[in-house]
Amino acid sequence: MESQAIWLTLRLAVTTTLILLAFAIPLAWWISSGRSAIRSFAQAITALPLVLPPTVIGFYLLVGLGPLTPIGRAIIRLLGHPLAFSFTGLVVGSVLYSFPFAIMPLVAGFQAIGPEYVEAASLLGASPFRSFFDITLPLARPAVLSATVLVFLHTIGEFGVVLMLGGNIPGTTQTLSIALFDRVQDGNYAAANHIAILLIAFAIVGLALVYAAPSRRTLA
Repeated sequence: MESQAIWLTLRLAVTTTLILLAFAIPLAWWISSGRSAIRSFAQAITALPLVLPPTVIGFYLLVGLGPLTPIGRAIIRLLGHPLAFSFTGLVVGSVLYSFPFAIMPLVAGFQAIGPEYVEAASLLGASPFRSFFDITLPLARPAVLSATVLVFLHTIGEFGVVLMLGGNIPGTTQTLSIALFDRVQDGNYAAANHIAILLIAFAIVGLALVYAAPSRRTLA
């Protein structure tokens, strides 16, 4: 089995998931807390990766993070190397490409929570900050679980963005999906089948966790 590709893919998926949850939870809560043009625009921007080809996202990240742009040159001066064709670059691309898979279930989960819970907490003297962590977030646990699993599985299966931004460097940027593509290109269908089965197993286990989780109504 492709041990390097497995380890790299899992590392990328875990890193992307943790970073995305840290940004997506407060952003989804803000989007779901009211209706305004700026909230709608923010939600539309985060949903763009759903309709854009991954190669388009990968291309603009490759150019934007390279030495031809001020941001790219600043990164090179700071890190000593460009983000393209590095693990850090893969993380940046994965975070941007997987954003809707975190935002959409979280927004739906927060919107499904009745306002009476937060209003009751407010009447009891809870601050908005405490109300969010003690009331809203626990009730949204199924949505958080769904977002976590979807981001993790989506990152494991990424191909276009990973290939455009990271290339195919074994041990550095070669994920399982790229390794599968390589084996097919080489005509090694037995090895390709092993990798494909592993990716299917990840998907089945992850989705089983989501559907086996209790609903928000049960938690409430």
